[in-house]
Amino acid sequence: MTDLFTPPYPQPPRTKRGLVKRFLRGWHSWIHVLFDKSYTMKMGEIRMPGQTMYIANELTLVDQILRGGTAFPKHRELVRNLDPLIGNSVFSANGADWESQRAMVNPAFAHTALNRSMPLMVGAADDFLARLDAADPARPIDIDPMMTHVAADIIFRTLFSQTLDEARSNIIHTAFGKFQRLAHSASMLRLYGIPAGWFEKRSHGPARAIHDVFRPIVEARYEGFHVRGEAPHRDILQSLIEAKHPQTGEPFTCAQVMEQVSTIFLAGHETSASTMTWALYMLAECKHIQDRVRDEVSEIAGDDVLSAAMLKDMGQLRNIFRETLRLYPPVAFFPREVTCPMPMRDKQLEEGAMLVVAPWLTQRNKDNWACPHAFDPDRFDDPANAEMTKQAWFPFGRGPRVCVGAGFAQQEVMTVIASVVRRYRLSVPAGFKPEPISRLTIRPRTGMRLLFERVTHP
Repeated sequence: MTDLFTPPYPQPPRTKRGLVKRFLRGWHSWIHVLFDKSYTMKMGEIRMPGQTMYIANELTLVDQILRGGTAFPKHRELVRNLDPLIGNSVFSANGADWESQRAMVNPAFAHTALNRSMPLMVGAADDFLARLDAADPARPIDIDPMMTHVAADIIFRTLFSQTLDEARSNIIHTAFGKFQRLAHSASMLRLYGIPAGWFEKRSHGPARAIHDVFRPIVEARYEGFHVRGEAPHRDILQSLIEAKHPQTGEPFTCAQVMEQVSTIFLAGHETSASTMTWALYMLAECKHIQDRVRDEVSEIAGDDVLSAAMLKDMGQLRNIFRETLRLYPPVAFFPREVTCPMPMRDKQLEEGAMLVVAPWLTQRNKDNWACPHAFDPDRFDDPANAEMTKQAWFPFGRGPRVCVGAGFAQQEVMTVIASVVRRYRLSVPAGFKPEPISRLTIRPRTGMRLLFERVTHP
């Protein structure tokens, strides 16, 4: 058996750090706060000056919380953190408000149907390959912004029926990086009971820069439909514009459409971009796995245009997708709110406490997975792991608030990876090692530089 490759993650200290050290380690990244026992404890408790936090790692508790729906709503800290970017949308709303919003946006997701969206994904992947072809093959390429571009382009085509150019993509990548940094700092300060107003105010600027990319499209289409009855495209945006409240029959206002679009855009591109970045890095490090998946793609697709049916047969590629999400779940922590005092395991949870379910921890727990920090896509073919794949793998959440875009994300990530390995051999420049940091999503701290060499067919 080939030695397994262990991609980088913050080495946890053996013992829990004090309040000040934890603050300093966590200032840049949540996953840097964790210590050794964090990965195996059943339920942890952290008392911060501004918030009591419980981390549930036991599989039965994870299931109870994620399936609890309105009993464990999204925590107000998360809602507050994302407010400048997505407002009160289907991601952040709770209770009856969430239920009515979900009913209004559900029809829009018909446009993410896999056969319907496949040509859009192939088109965006082809445009991405053209950008790679134009780059200097002798120099490493930072794929982090490029992954943002291809993922944002796919969701742009699905949302708005138009492509996304490089200039607007770069605005989004830069602004979202700044937003994550500022929102993370504000959240960190609030947990420690320190005023965070300066960081909160500053986060509105990058959020506005992202909104400015698609506000003109939304406003023109909204007015076109509600004033002149025009509906030039059948896409997600049009469905949102035409949606009606299940009880009142009222449509979304233009501002509410902007909030839903912002949510779908954010969820639809940022998480996929993170997954593609880490997947390509690990393939670049593991030549034997890269060669195997290249052979699989060649055998099933040859030089033909990729189709959804072809992807279904690419088991190794699907396992790479799943293993990447196990090791680098784009959203590492799901914070929920305790709505009334309750016992859980050996703790008495108080109202308003933060109850965290952490894919990052459960999916790297040695009680759940052998060699938990190693990259081993084949583990998903092992019958011994079948139960853990159901119980201890949940990058998309679970229960009533499971991510509705899971199938869409899998298809787009597989399409892009298949397109890349079919044309290029990937390698890592000498001496380069990325550092994962976890803010709103897990991204490499200083980019992801890889080398791309054209594959020559005999």
